[in-house]
Amino acid sequence: MAPSNIDTTVIIGILALQGAFAEHQTAIQQLALPRKVDVLLVRTADELARCKALIIPGGESTTIALLARLSGLLDPLREFIKVKPVWGTCAGAILLAKSVHGAKRGGQELLGGMSITIARNGWGSQVESFEADLEVTGMKDPGRPFTGVFIRAPVVLTLEPAPEDPPIQVISRLSPSLLPCSLTSSNSTNEPRTFVALRQGLHFLTTFHPELTRDNRFHEYFVRECVIPSISTPRP
Repeated sequence: MAPSNIDTTVIIGILALQGAFAEHQTAIQQLALPRKVDVLLVRTADELARCKALIIPGGESTTIALLARLSGLLDPLREFIKVKPVWGTCAGAILLAKSVHGAKRGGQELLGGMSITIARNGWGSQVESFEADLEVTGMKDPGRPFTGVFIRAPVVLTLEPAPEDPPIQVISRLSPSLLPCSLTSSNSTNEPRTFVALRQGLHFLTTFHPELTRDNRFHEYFVRECVIPSISTPRP
């Protein structure tokens, strides 16, 4: 039996300034997990401070960054990312990158946290959105494809970890043969443009929208592999 002074509830925040935050909330709440998990929709720095981990949803990355600045959240988010698990999906993946190509005029404010360069709208415009079966590694039922929903999705261009950075793991990829013809690529499985889910230390990104499917394996992976192991047991 756990000591009474240990709070076994894990609060996972979802940045709720813009985008598909409600869908992430539903997916997390449906998981069967070894720890009690509560979801908190985060709109203030005080709410962020209560969280053990954070999901940054898809939406519009420049709008999310602007609203974060106006809400006084931009700097707290950058500090949070330095020490706690964060998962970014689509627009959230852009915000977690070290650098971005194709930013709007005036630039793109980033939160950083992952040693990659990413391209905004790398797959094309809204009308070029698509779905595709993805190969997955390290999660439940790896032999069962996951249907990736790509909506104006970013594309990973390069992996650039410094020697002191945690290694980058490829969790999911798109078959090179399925790359849109608008992208130049090789048939190599090491082509970064095929990488659609990456993990680096505490941080996780997906360039597509897992929350728009009924398959919650990516949400379960984030909680089980990134969040729960990061929570140290308090001293008695």
